[in-house]
Formats: sequence, structure tokens, C-alpha cells
Amino acid sequence: MSSFWTDKRVCVTGGAGFLGGFVLSELRRRGATNIFVPRSADYDLTQSEAISRLYADACPDIVIHLAAVVGGIGANMDNPGKFFYENAMMGIQLIEAARTTGIEKFVALGTICAYPKYTPIPFQESELWNGYPEETNAPYGLAKKMMLVQLQAYRQQYDFPGIYLLPVNLYGPRDNFDLHTSHVIPAMIRKMIIARENGAPNVTLWGDGSPTREFLYVKDCACGIVDAAEKYDGVDPVNLGSGMEISMRALAEMIAEYTGFKGEIVWDSDKPNGQPRRMLDVSKAKQLFGWEAGVDLDLGIRETVAWWEENKQEFGG
Repeated sequence: MSSFWTDKRVCVTGGAGFLGGFVLSELRRRGATNIFVPRSADYDLTQSEAISRLYADACPDIVIHLAAVVGGIGANMDNPGKFFYENAMMGIQLIEAARTTGIEKFVALGTICAYPKYTPIPFQESELWNGYPEETNAPYGLAKKMMLVQLQAYRQQYDFPGIYLLPVNLYGPRDNFDLHTSHVIPAMIRKMIIARENGAPNVTLWGDGSPTREFLYVKDCACGIVDAAEKYDGVDPVNLGSGMEISMRALAEMIAEYTGFKGEIVWDSDKPNGQPRRMLDVSKAKQLFGWEAGVDLDLGIRETVAWWEENKQEFGG
């Protein structure tokens, strides 16, 4: 419990989503009782009228902006215009309306895709502007990055209380397991379980297995967001990650072990790898608001596999 949240009116965009559900749970665990979650059917956050109506209805003290149009490499390549426009319009208009409304704090979630393609490992926040993002998801990454520009400009001119967090790739129970739109961990889990159940001799994965990634358990990320909302009020962006790097090949082998898939993993090198390496420097989060990840990848993968095994029938197997 935290007395900070007891009298706060909190609006969580994307609160019905994967990360949003865990953020809501963490807010309630700390004592928040007045939480407003706008549904897309009621509030189209790309439209200024809907955003004005949202603020009038929610009367928020704090806005946590999680809503985003997201997907894996394939979805980004198929929808670059949509991913740029909708993410940019949501962020820009939500921040402007928050400024004119006069809220206490705006918490914006950026993305690891905002970093330059060849950022030195580990990614430090100071490297954000030292190159162009990886091409397959650059439109999405740049749209989310514009919120950082806006928040810093608004703080400079209007003393606007906005902060910007950069979470690494998330995973965990209740993730999106749709093979057309999911990210890598749920996609691998579902593919391997389907192959195991069908007795398939192999599964095919994108790329050549060499890229590295860092993953953050969704509950850890939710705690980091709420910690930052409580304790951080700085101009600088802050990474949220586990600080652990793993290759796609090693990740696939780990998931094969925990799903019980015994067949061959085939890498389709005609498909894009995406960014060569990703791993964050996560020291700022600990230094500035005392947060660090608590769930290692081994445990997180086992829990995610177990959740999917228990719930897959609900989603078509």
C-alpha cells in the first residue's frame, strides 16, 4: 500500500491491454481506487474530440499512457503508415490536452524501437539521437519518440510535469499469442506447442537466430511504471529492462525445452532479423526511483508457457 495513490484520480490508456492489466493490479495493490480506463469503442484516442471528452469524463490527476498500436516485425512492415500515424496522434493530442487541463503528472511509455539501429551495447539513454532506428519498425519507434520531444519541450516552456519511460520487449502471462501480430516469445511458445501436439518434425522461425534481445517480465514493468509515477519527475528518459541479453537461437532452445518440443528449429534467413542487438543500461531507473527487475528470464518463460498451456483452448489452441 502507498498513501500516494489513495486520493489520486488515475487515467490509464491501454488499461485493458496486456501491460495495462498488470499496471491496474499494481495501482490497486498500492491503494488506488479511482482508476479510469478508456475503451477504444468509446474513445478513439487519435481524435481530439474524443480526448477532450476523455479528460472531461475522467478528471485525472495522473495520466499513464500505455495505449499503442503494436506488433512484431511482420506487422510493422505491413502497417508502417498506420503504426506511425495512430501512435503519433494519440501521444501528441493526449499530452496537449493534459497540458491545457492542468494535470499533476503525465507518464508516457516509449519503446526500445526508438533507439538507433547500431546503438552501442548496453543502450544508454544518451544514445537515443545518435542514428536512425532499425528500418522494419522505425515508423513506430519514431512516432513514440516524438512524445519525448514534446514532453521535454513542454517542460521547458510550460513546466509541464511529464516523464518518459523506455521499456524493453515485454512478455508474460496474458500476452498476445496471435501468430499474425504477436511478439517473439508468445509466437515461439505457440508455434512449438502446436508442433509438439501435432508431432511436427520442425518449426520455422524468422531470421538466422543471431540477433540478441533483452526481455522484461510484464509484472516487473508494471511495478517500474508505478514506481516512476510516484517517485520520478525528471526531464530525462529512463530505460526499464532486465539488463540481460540473449540470442534468438538461445531463446528458441530455452522455449523448446519448456514447451517439450523435441523437433528441429529451422531458421528462415530470407526473413528479416530486425535490429542486430538490444540490451539496455538500466542503472538510471535504480538510481532515480529505486526500481530494478526481479524476475529472471528462465522463471518468466516457464510461467508464460504454463499460462498458455492452461488457457490456450480459450484462444483456439
